[in-house]
Amino acid sequence: MSIWRTATETIGDRYNNYFIDGEAFDWLLMAERLINVAGDLIPKDERETLLFTGRFPESFDAEGFRDLLGVQKHSGYLNYFYGVVVEEALQLAVEREVHKREVSNGNQYQDDFTEEAFFRIYRRGRTELFQDFCDQMGYPDASSMSLSQCKEFLYWLFKHRVHISDKAKIASDTRKGMAQLQELANAQPNSTAIGYAPEQP
Repeated sequence: MSIWRTATETIGDRYNNYFIDGEAFDWLLMAERLINVAGDLIPKDERETLLFTGRFPESFDAEGFRDLLGVQKHSGYLNYFYGVVVEEALQLAVEREVHKREVSNGNQYQDDFTEEAFFRIYRRGRTELFQDFCDQMGYPDASSMSLSQCKEFLYWLFKHRVHISDKAKIASDTRKGMAQLQELANAQPNSTAIGYAPEQP
């Protein structure tokens, strides 16, 4: 991975963005790309475990993962982890808070709390922010987003939140997102909720 130089590529109809905004390295997407090339050189069960859970086989030295990525890509992975993975978990955590409050107030029939959660996190609604993102990125058809574009939106939101928040709020939101990730990982041990996660300071 450390010697890979292509930031984006299109394979068939699929667009792969390995370095979101030139900063956030999606290592699992690149791993999928390399595994597809390697084919049967990698045992099927190890391929599936890595791609579906983000976890390495037991024989792999996870401590050496940083060296495998190299300094630049490891730094990019930290950007991806906090800017995409944790950001998505933060949104879920706040949506759950809003849902819990609404239920306690007797509102048991609303099932979409996205807009209010976005107002709490980003001070603006999702619809407005999403339109700004599409305009800035030059995506004319906002109704059909690829997985790569959804990740780009998450990272864009992360940078927006950092820009509008003070340090205490940023740290608090990060802890909330990390706690939500851990809760998901505990509830679904085989999910990609955390997979390979950097050491916490």
